[in-house]
Amino acid sequence: MRNRLERFLSIAALLCAVACAAPTVYAGDCRPTVREGWVRLPPTGPAAKTAAIMAGYGRIVNTCAMPVVIVGASSPSFGSVMLHETRTADGVSKMRHVPELRVAPDGSVTFRPGGLHVMLTKPRAPLKPGSRIVVEFALKGGGSLLGEFEVRKPEI
Repeated sequence: MRNRLERFLSIAALLCAVACAAPTVYAGDCRPTVREGWVRLPPTGPAAKTAAIMAGYGRIVNTCAMPVVIVGASSPSFGSVMLHETRTADGVSKMRHVPELRVAPDGSVTFRPGGLHVMLTKPRAPLKPGSRIVVEFALKGGGSLLGEFEVRKPEI
């Protein structure tokens, strides 16, 4: 009898470990999406000191019944990708890293200039207006969300 109980507990523990490590599964066709993604090219010329730093904007839309938590990002086009937020306090604009970003069920998050954005540094190749890059957002609990971003000239 004891061997059966030990065997049962071992199998239950294994199933629990597999279930806890499983990637996030969305019901049916429900998947968060990245929409209207774009990357602003930095200014060029002698005054441009931050040519290796760019920002991505757009929206992540979650039409699912469960929240989505983004815990990181990467891109084959950049050596470093992070979620950042710019806030102004006491007349001083400061940027900070956002380690987790929750997108509520039936909600969305907007990346925009002067606010939440995707910080892209160390480009692996020169980018041109009209080209497209892929950003992969890592999800808490496993899995990922792919987004396509169009490269645009800076507005002057």
